[in-house]
Amino acid sequence: MFMGTYDHSIDTKGRVIVPAKFRETLGDSFVVTLGLDGCLFVYPNEEWEDFVRQLKELPGSKEARKLQRYFMAGAAPCDVDKQGRVLIPSNLREKAELEKDIVFVGVMSKIEIWSRKRWDENDDFDNVDDIAEHMSEFGLSY
Repeated sequence: MFMGTYDHSIDTKGRVIVPAKFRETLGDSFVVTLGLDGCLFVYPNEEWEDFVRQLKELPGSKEARKLQRYFMAGAAPCDVDKQGRVLIPSNLREKAELEKDIVFVGVMSKIEIWSRKRWDENDDFDNVDDIAEHMSEFGLSY
């Protein structure tokens, strides 16, 4: 399981050191794809396979096809080099506006990669109590 927040920098070639705590679970290769809210999603290969299986099971609606294209067209396999770095493809860097300062966020079965600017804009938990009130409808107890 992934958890925690780690600040890192991306170099001019698009390489970034993957946090050591995350590398232990990710291994030497994984999948990066477009995420939601302006970030990228990182999946260990096994979790990616599970996610793809879920995408395949979606109904044949226009919305489902759009989601399938969004996640699959943006997907790229990534390998970790000997220095613990990974090259994030330029099209994904552009979409997520990754320039220099980035943030890795562990979110259970996946990792999110954010630009520092976007993370600061979305790192707003002021209304989390209001949101939590409604989560019990989905069986979440805390």
